[in-house]
Amino acid sequence: MSEALVAPLSDADATIQSMEDASPAKWHLAHTTWFWETFLLRDNAPSYRPYNAEWPFLFNSYYEAEGERIGRFSRGMLSRPALDEVLDWRAAVDDAMTPLIDSGAHDELIALGIAHEQQHIELLLTDIKHALFQNPLAPAMFDRHAVTSPPQGEMGWYTHPGGVALIGHDGADDGGFAFDNEGPRHRVLLEPFALADRLITNREWSQFIADGGYSDASLWLSDGLAWVREHGINAPLYWRNDQWFSHSGIRDRDPDAPVTHISYFEADAFATWAGARLPTEFEWEAVARGQSAPDTNGKAAPAAHDRAGGNQLTMACDPVPMGGVDLFGDCWQFTRSAYLPYPRFQPASGAVGEYNGKFMSGQFVLKGASCATMRGHSRSSYRNFFYPHQRWQFTGLRLAKDL
Repeated sequence: MSEALVAPLSDADATIQSMEDASPAKWHLAHTTWFWETFLLRDNAPSYRPYNAEWPFLFNSYYEAEGERIGRFSRGMLSRPALDEVLDWRAAVDDAMTPLIDSGAHDELIALGIAHEQQHIELLLTDIKHALFQNPLAPAMFDRHAVTSPPQGEMGWYTHPGGVALIGHDGADDGGFAFDNEGPRHRVLLEPFALADRLITNREWSQFIADGGYSDASLWLSDGLAWVREHGINAPLYWRNDQWFSHSGIRDRDPDAPVTHISYFEADAFATWAGARLPTEFEWEAVARGQSAPDTNGKAAPAAHDRAGGNQLTMACDPVPMGGVDLFGDCWQFTRSAYLPYPRFQPASGAVGEYNGKFMSGQFVLKGASCATMRGHSRSSYRNFFYPHQRWQFTGLRLAKDL
């Protein structure tokens, strides 16, 4: 899938970096390859030799234990190695990984490597969308998704009586892979609440704009109002009048589709305008526990198919949110919960312990997965996290209220 995503891209497309939050598509391919080479092959395959001893400096992301690296803002300056060279490196690492996979001796670390690359598949999708958006020609990357969202009726609510809820992933009960920040499982006390049974739509967001939502200071957190004024924010990212930019270029905006590419500040302001609030991550998980991600309509997995005559995956259409009553798979949903460690949380030893724990400061938790998220990451305990101003991901909102 990683390689299928770059198939429509030129070397220039795959090299550009549109902002510091986003990375070039080529860098994503190289970084995930570096991850396999560093944490699996270097440490567990004695006969393996690094493909190029200079490349770890280029493609280490944030692992302090792995030494110096280029600044994040400089990733778009890496005109070399070329895309084809990175793909050759990937092929060599794939071949070298086969004996380790067959041995069954490192399954837990391999599972982390797979989950890590799946996260970068989503980042690659959202980062290249932001990069292509900077081009005045609004170039299309994939064919247009022909399905429109069903009309959204009046909002309903999941009600919850409150009480003690078990939160977090428990390997014994939940099974399967989970990141370290999803546990340990622990108890929280919930007050009675209700969670909306659908996401906020583009139509409803247009009403918020028409009512002066972006200029009404009473709706905004202080930091959010300063952000709106400093950057001239007056609509979600990628909106252009009645249209929006997708991976298939400029298209008419579907009023019944969930609103996406909004910040925490915007989500919170809308919730206040609507007479509601954002849910906590614990409320969201208490309702979602026992539900699973949909397996249809491309939700929670970039749509792909086998290329005729070969095994390489190619994207079938652009990822777009569809709407409906599913808790998973359209867009990441902001909660009002700060991204903090759970009770008794301990990061893993070594460099892989830097994966999640050191980012537990100043960010907010999102739940629910998006139309660009790989299947397997749509589970109730999953904790995504972003800073309150960030909105280049498929981020939206679901309302909550007290009972």
